[in-house]
Amino acid sequence: MAEFIKLFEENPNPKQVERIGNILRKGGLIIYPTDTVYGLGCDITNSKALQRIARIKGIKLEKANWSFVCADLSNLSDFVRQIDSTTFKILKRALPGPYTFILPGNNSLPKDFKRKKTVGIRVPDNEIVKALVTELGNPIVSTSIYDEDDILEYTTDPELIYEKWENLVDVVVDGGYGGNIASTVINLSEGYPEVVREGKGTLDIF
Repeated sequence: MAEFIKLFEENPNPKQVERIGNILRKGGLIIYPTDTVYGLGCDITNSKALQRIARIKGIKLEKANWSFVCADLSNLSDFVRQIDSTTFKILKRALPGPYTFILPGNNSLPKDFKRKKTVGIRVPDNEIVKALVTELGNPIVSTSIYDEDDILEYTTDPELIYEKWENLVDVVVDGGYGGNIASTVINLSEGYPEVVREGKGTLDIF
């Protein structure tokens, strides 16, 4: 059964953040708040955890298109090929924020993503996420959690999320009510912006 851990965005409890980081390192799965909807995530370097998420989502790992959630852009070159100054300026203008940017992957991607030509980069504007990623020391691979409800695409109440996911994950982080609009997805891998999905992020960043 999953742990239900309350964290406040203004000041995430360091001991609880450290505990969640240790769970992630051991292959645990977490559900956590972002600046948009709640996400399901794990350590980007843990193959067993990645396979668990793939099974939950009902897809093959090699076909998964999940985001790399980062604390900032300082380690972008660890996963992304060299980008031009115009692209970097767009990233700096938009992040942290409710955007996912699809960028060209490099040869240093973790082994489970070696065949990926592109990667989705997220830097949410949420202090809980930043604290967790910083504690872990590398990105969290993340995918949004959906609701079967025909009207509400995303569950926003962390207690309801816990009821649904308590036997599938190791931690549900209660960061307060989440949003119900996902991030705006923008493809920058070809050198020019292409909006893949409109979401919470506005398009006045170009």
